[in-house]
Amino acid sequence: MSDSKYATGPQETAAIAIEAYHYPLPDQQIAAFPLPERDQSRLLLYKAGSISEKLYCDLPSELPPSTLLVFNQTKVIPARLQLQKPSGGWIEIFCLEPADDTDPARALMATGSTTWKCLVGGAAKWKAGQVLEKRLPLGSLLQHPTGTAKAGIANDTAAADDELLLQAAMLERRPGHFLIQFRWTPPLLRFADVLESAGAMPIPPYLKREATSVDHDRYQTVYAKEEGSVAAPTAGLHFTASLLENLRQKNIEEAFVTLHVGAGTFKPVQTDTIGDHDMHAEWIEINLDALRQIKAAHGNIVAVGTTSLRTLESLYWIGCKLIKEPNNALDDLFISQWEAYSIEANTNDASITVSIALEAIEKRLLAENRTQLSARTQIMMAPGYKARMIKGLITNFHQPKSTLLLLVASLIGDDWKKVYQYALDNNFRFLSYGDGSLLWL
Repeated sequence: MSDSKYATGPQETAAIAIEAYHYPLPDQQIAAFPLPERDQSRLLLYKAGSISEKLYCDLPSELPPSTLLVFNQTKVIPARLQLQKPSGGWIEIFCLEPADDTDPARALMATGSTTWKCLVGGAAKWKAGQVLEKRLPLGSLLQHPTGTAKAGIANDTAAADDELLLQAAMLERRPGHFLIQFRWTPPLLRFADVLESAGAMPIPPYLKREATSVDHDRYQTVYAKEEGSVAAPTAGLHFTASLLENLRQKNIEEAFVTLHVGAGTFKPVQTDTIGDHDMHAEWIEINLDALRQIKAAHGNIVAVGTTSLRTLESLYWIGCKLIKEPNNALDDLFISQWEAYSIEANTNDASITVSIALEAIEKRLLAENRTQLSARTQIMMAPGYKARMIKGLITNFHQPKSTLLLLVASLIGDDWKKVYQYALDNNFRFLSYGDGSLLWL
């Protein structure tokens, strides 16, 4: 594909009018529930302007041997909580991210108390000084899945029919969120355990329904591993254990990265131009083995989902930063919203290939005797951005005027309109539980 569609710098990209990325999405084409079988969702194939159709179960025949599929292995946490006021009414709290901007996976290990940035439904009814509560029987929370007692918890707790007491206090109201302090007993339980018992899956607001037991399983990928997301990496929801095995049989490899998806993924661009939109920042993680896999497979990588792609692209720019600013501390690495555009516009990066950038990360990890990189990224991929890490993207169909739609347009240019019009005209199912596409660059 020609590079002529790419803008010449961050100013041109920032000036893009979001109205140009609007399309009419009928409510009846938003998938409210998943299909009975994950891999029976429809798959739109786009390549060099041509469009065809398959099912997700057909992917092994659509991907060349030696393709490396990169998956986001984050795990969605039950981040929606219903707690009761002293007067008896209920307030909903949606946990967004830790208050101190630490890695969500680390914050979920907190015991006894923790403070998170949250959305609050019915905040006007929550009077100053009120402490909300929820009580639940401890039950299986005291047991590992193996049936053995959780270390240090059972011995510190009375009988298994004792209760979990969760309390929430509002500390501060801030623009866009509240600071909520949670406390619970027994105090040796992790916050992740508390949410698992007391919370509900944070299905997207555009589904316009309450979470059900179906969502506990289906709003989670089959390979989910690292707790920390408040939204699912939805392109991965179509994969089953049998589909993954069929892909392996076709010599299609897999690598796993982590991006803990924030609620900002649902936030539409509400400004006239995208330069005034504040992109949400998220944590990414990759271990040394996966980094080496990705470096070796460059030129044959297909990202499964926009979160995997943003992780991959962020890795390239992290490598560039380590080369240009070798004194950067690994623990402080952060790719800001427009940084990639600025680095490219202000320096000659032609000599920093993907291999060189990833090798810089590998060398730094080895020098510091680390096996994993953790960093934050706010990268915004929009027309004007040139992807460096992939030859294809598997992704769902996204909301109008969303940063995810801008990402798709950065890959295939104005053909996004052709792809979305085909999907609309042919009754594809849209958004999180909907159908998807394989877009070749």
